[in-house]
Amino acid sequence: MNIRFKPIGVVHSPFRKPQDIPKKRVYDTQSYEPVEGELEIFAEFQEGLKDIEGFSHLIILFSFHKSRQEHLTAHPPCQTKTRGVFATRSPHRPNLIGMTVVRLIERNGKILRVSGIDMIEGTPVLDIKPYTSRDQKMDIRLGWIETV
Repeated sequence: MNIRFKPIGVVHSPFRKPQDIPKKRVYDTQSYEPVEGELEIFAEFQEGLKDIEGFSHLIILFSFHKSRQEHLTAHPPCQTKTRGVFATRSPHRPNLIGMTVVRLIERNGKILRVSGIDMIEGTPVLDIKPYTSRDQKMDIRLGWIETV
C-alpha cells in the first residue's frame, strides 16, 4: 500500500532548525512561553478555512520533513533512558507525521497567526482540525513523563 500526502500549506516559524525548538516545553509547561508563528495555507485550499475563526485552538498535522532517520526507539531530551518511539514525540518515526495543538490568534485571508508553535520554518502542513471539547480528556496518565 502506497500512501501519499499533499501539503495544504507551510509553516512560518522563528525556529530555523530542529535544534532551535526548546525541548524543555515537553516536560515543563508551567514556565513555557508560547512562541508565535504563521501557517500559510496554499490558495487552492483557502476555501477550507471558512469558519475557522470561531475556534480558539487548532490541531495541526505536519510532516517531519527534515528527519532523515527512522528509529523504533528514542532518547527523549533530558533523559538517559531509551523509550519506544511511540511513547515519545521524536521526529524519527516510521511515518514522518507530527501533530501539535496551537492557539489561533487571528486569520488574515490564507494566513493563520498562531501561538504555541513548535515546528521549524518551511514545515509542510498536512491537515488542520479544530480542537473541540471532544478532544479534551480527563483523568489522563502521562506514563514515563510523570516521573520527569
